[in-house]
Order: sequence, then structure tokens, then C-alpha cells
Amino acid sequence: MKKTKVLYISHDIYPYMESSDMGRISRYLPQGIQERGKEIRTFMPRFGLINERRNQLHEVIRLSGMNLIIEDSDHPLIIKVASIQSARMQVYFIDNEEYFQRKATFRDAKKKFFKDNDDRTVFFCRGVLETVKKLGWSPDVIHCHGWMTSLVPLLVKTSYKDDPIFRDAKVVYSVYDDQFEESFSPNYQAKVMMDGMATADLKDLKTPTWTGITLNAIAHSDGVIQGSEVMSPSLASFAKKPGKPFLGFKNTEEYIDAYNSFYDELLVEDAVAAG
Repeated sequence: MKKTKVLYISHDIYPYMESSDMGRISRYLPQGIQERGKEIRTFMPRFGLINERRNQLHEVIRLSGMNLIIEDSDHPLIIKVASIQSARMQVYFIDNEEYFQRKATFRDAKKKFFKDNDDRTVFFCRGVLETVKKLGWSPDVIHCHGWMTSLVPLLVKTSYKDDPIFRDAKVVYSVYDDQFEESFSPNYQAKVMMDGMATADLKDLKTPTWTGITLNAIAHSDGVIQGSEVMSPSLASFAKKPGKPFLGFKNTEEYIDAYNSFYDELLVEDAVAAG
């Protein structure tokens, strides 16, 4: 019997970033799921504050070299990799000189939200999917952590839905308490639009606030997890709509087994529906 494959995508993984709830989950969940017999791959952005020498990042030449087009401009996609030896786990990093060389994540030294965070989100999400295609590795479950992964559910369910790598994948989106008050650029819908998408698919991105992009991610996911202890009642209500599996917040001792069971239940439901 083949191993279930789980793709993890996060914008925060410890120890590459400072410790946070999302960072710890994104670090220890893949290890725990791997120890429970599943096969995993993990991706994050190569933010400029990550020390490449200390963390022993190196470029994967065979995966690098693609260009992604965003608003008629070409942006080279560079893929790097590092290992967390104690977990026997590799982490792939999405890199680009324009988007990820700055020594910060989402805000400058004056705490101002970067104007191109929307472009960086588009590049990161598409970059992960294109790299997974190049790997030829077909995930059964794609688990997204953090708002920078918010386009992945939309992309998998529209532009990539007929790709044999992603055709059967179930998408899980974890909602965290990682809000920002600013809004993406007013033309975010146009930046996101690709072949295979309809205008209706992007309706929640018309107002590209944190809430708007989160609603869009939830709408296109097969299951939703409450990743933080606090979740807005309106988002929770939307996520719990009939027919969409929802898993409430789980503490440190129980979340790995709970998430593992959640994946299995999604895949069993899919198999029953197909049968």
C-alpha cells in the first residue's frame, strides 16, 4: 500500500524564523506526520533574514531556472534546500532576488507593510506548485499555513486542477491569528488571474484585506483547521459551512494525531465518494 503524501507550505518554520505558534507547528507537524508513516515535503519563502551559511542552505540547480510572469514581468525562481537533521526532514525554500533578499519578512524597519507583499504572495504560491510539478511528486494532501499561502487552495482548484500532479489532492487551510490591518493593491484580482479561473472564483479578493484573502482560501479548501486559539466568529462560521470538514483548535499534546486523523478522514471521504 502506497504511502500518503502530504505537502506542507508555510511562511514561518522554526528554526529558520523566530519561534511562534505557526513556526513550531510548521516545524514539528511534518516530522510527526512522517513518523506516523506518511511521506512529506515542506516549503517556505527564503526570507533575507535567514542565515544561509548557518542553516546550510544550498541551491538546487535542477529545480531552479524557471521564470514566473506577474503583471507582464519575468521573475526568476530560485530553489534552495536545507535539512533539519534531527527530524530527517528537508525544507525547500522559494527564493527570488527582488522579493526575498531584504532583511525582513513583511515590514520594513519602520514597521511599514511592504507594498509588494501581494506580488510576493503570488510568486511564492505559484513557485511552490511549479517546483512540486518539477519534482514529479504528487501530494494527496496539501496543508497550507499562514496568509502567504492563501492562494494555493484557489490555484489547485482552478488553474492546476487538471494537472496530474494536483488533480486528486485535498487542500487543507489552517487559519492563524496572523492578521494585518493593511490591504493588498486594488488590482490584486488581476495579478492573481490565470487560465482556468473565472471572475467568480476571485470574488473575495475584490477587497484584498486579510479577511478577504482568508475567505478566498477557506472557500477553495477541502478542509479547514483552526490553527490559533483565537478565531473570529464570522470566519469560524464561514469555515464550518455544511459539507466542509472543520477541525477546531488543538493543543500541543494533541494536534499532530488530530491533524493526521483529519487528513485520513478527508481521503476516506474522497475514496467513498469516488467509489
